[in-house]
Amino acid sequence: MIKLSIVIPCYNESGNIPHLLAAYDQVILRDDIEVIIVDNGSTDDTANILSQLASEYERFLTITTIPENKGYGFGVLSGLKKAKGEFLGITHGDLQTSPSDVIRALAIIEASDTPQNLYVKGLRTGRPLFDQFFTIGMSIFETIYMRVRLYDINAQPNVFHRSFYESWNNPPHDFALDLYILYMAQRQKLQIIRFRVPFPSRIHGSSKWNTGLSAKWKFIKRTILFSTSLKKHLK
Repeated sequence: MIKLSIVIPCYNESGNIPHLLAAYDQVILRDDIEVIIVDNGSTDDTANILSQLASEYERFLTITTIPENKGYGFGVLSGLKKAKGEFLGITHGDLQTSPSDVIRALAIIEASDTPQNLYVKGLRTGRPLFDQFFTIGMSIFETIYMRVRLYDINAQPNVFHRSFYESWNNPPHDFALDLYILYMAQRQKLQIIRFRVPFPSRIHGSSKWNTGLSAKWKFIKRTILFSTSLKKHLK
């Protein structure tokens, strides 16, 4: 039986993947954890790198490939469909969230008397001041608009029981997926546990969305549109 499935969408992360898999190899010290790397429509050498490394990390690694990038959320959901674990984890492949943080989240769940009712999520520390202001602004808007407490929405990792995932109805295929998951956890009255995770700058590769003010503005518009649609859908 697989206890935890960790889903990691990767888009054009060929330079980062060797470091990512080596880092997971160091922290996965048991045989009931799987890592599902989703090649999310990459156009670089990601597929070849994964193919070359597959046998080296076969004790925990599963690879799934999406021919065309249809959004961050689509990649995550495609990985979750392949997951075998009782608990499911989502995190990023840029190593700004340490692989050890997912293991910490699992430890929190396993120490609980009611693990099926838990939703464990990171709380980022050490971020640039401008990014902190951006996150605070979005958190205030979402909390007021959605009428539940929502903050540091895009923080990783996210770990929860399979039954929570199976309750989702038409989740979004873009970066609004993080908002949807946190909102649904609040709506279903799961016990939400946040724990502090360091969030350093990227060492390998570059962000595929956080490329400046224009990218942040596009992200804000997409999030507001999804929030409006979600609120109407849930009325």
